[in-house]
Amino acid sequence: MTTPGAAVASPAPPATQSAATSPVPAAPVVQERLELQLDTPWAAVFLPDGTAVISERGTALLKTVRDGRAATLGKVPGVAPAGEGGLLGLALSPQFDADHYLYAYLTTQDDNRVVRFTVDAGAGGSLSMGLPQTVFSGIPKAGTHNGGRIRFGPDGFLYVGTGDAQRREQAQDPTALGGKILRLRADGSPAPGNPFGNAVYSLGHRNVQGLAWDDTGRLWASEFGPDVDDELNLILPGANYGWPEVTGAPHRAGFQDAKVVWPSTRDSSPSGLEITGGIAYLGALRGERLWAVPLQAEEAGTPVAYFTGEYGRIRDVIRAPGGSLWLLTNGENPDFALVLRPLH
Repeated sequence: MTTPGAAVASPAPPATQSAATSPVPAAPVVQERLELQLDTPWAAVFLPDGTAVISERGTALLKTVRDGRAATLGKVPGVAPAGEGGLLGLALSPQFDADHYLYAYLTTQDDNRVVRFTVDAGAGGSLSMGLPQTVFSGIPKAGTHNGGRIRFGPDGFLYVGTGDAQRREQAQDPTALGGKILRLRADGSPAPGNPFGNAVYSLGHRNVQGLAWDDTGRLWASEFGPDVDDELNLILPGANYGWPEVTGAPHRAGFQDAKVVWPSTRDSSPSGLEITGGIAYLGALRGERLWAVPLQAEEAGTPVAYFTGEYGRIRDVIRAPGGSLWLLTNGENPDFALVLRPLH
């Protein structure tokens, strides 16, 4: 259900935000298509030297991309791929130059968890990975709704998006890990100042898929709806985003309305999220397009779609060194990456 407080992407005309008060998305241009022969890539990060590291959900492999060519860094042990689970999100330590840690969200036989391992450069620039150490475990798993996006925020803490793992009641329980955004220290302990005195930062989520911060440090998240009401949310500490009691923007007391609502999931199913130049860019899986949403302070303007149906399902959007955006496709067999020309 939507109200004038949320931008509506489709099928109704976009809602009340004025284009004059928010940045206008520049039309993205594909600079290069990288035929990397990937198998269901899920996330990517860039090392300080510009090398991309990409996770493959089903193979549990980490692939590196340098000068447009892919190589295998290694296989992450302990991954048990099934359904939407497997090797999922990646996050680079803010102190990577000192500690060399790469963090990963993965599905095991028993749970979803966050691990970290070192990535070291050897002779001739070759890379090697160390053995994973568990940072945070016990996140519920299922065939679907596993969440999986992780990212370090401007405050230096690790944010973790989880799904309800088909146990809807968990999303409203501030002591449960399913259906949440978690906020952790780098060692996996709850970050200081969390609203419930544990790892939970926000609740009432169905299946968080993207995390990104705008230029002023506000956290935004993309989220799958059921068969209606995909969402782009502005995340506030301790806020309740409604699942399973409500979806979208019903303006009900006690619940936080989404800032953008896609009434039909066939238009979106938003996954990876990146924000640059005041524009939120969301990869759409079922919608097979790139959404660009202008942001103005705490509000979102009219979403604009690009590349509809041209490149298939888009799983992640990543800002690369130099300002270009990378898009990772899913389900193309094999999958590839698109490099978009720098937008700003």
